[in-house]
Amino acid sequence: MPDVAAGGLRVLFCGINPGLMTAATGHHFARPGNRFWPALHRSGFTPRLLPPAEQGELLSYGLGITNVVARATARADELSAEEYREGGRLLAVKVARLRPQWLAVLGVTAYRAAFDDPRARVGPQVRTIGGTRVWVLPNPSGLNAHWTPATLAEEFGRLREAAADR
Repeated sequence: MPDVAAGGLRVLFCGINPGLMTAATGHHFARPGNRFWPALHRSGFTPRLLPPAEQGELLSYGLGITNVVARATARADELSAEEYREGGRLLAVKVARLRPQWLAVLGVTAYRAAFDDPRARVGPQVRTIGGTRVWVLPNPSGLNAHWTPATLAEEFGRLREAAADR
């Protein structure tokens, strides 16, 4: 699954890994129940709700998308601990090269596994990768019922405000 990325972005969003629909369509967060695109819009990152097919538009807003693990699966729990660790290592190299202001990892469990940080919580992290600050966002999957569309948008909005301050 190709990244939507460029050097010097405001925020590089990082999903856990591509789902099967994402892999089939070539569009990040393509599954209809995924709440990434609505949260991005409701939080003010984009002026309109973008469909996954328009993912390339993100670059014009200083935003991009990558994944911790490249392998597509039906569910994130199909990934091994080693895949997460290796994905975290490769992600750190990518971030050091692209130098976004913020890396936003979408899923606290994925972040904990990829960066060996078992106590991480949603929100800004102490860790940086070079000059890039790190924020952990909730997983926008429809399976993550703990976070409602409104609370997802609120947390995305906190990151948007922090990214605008820099």
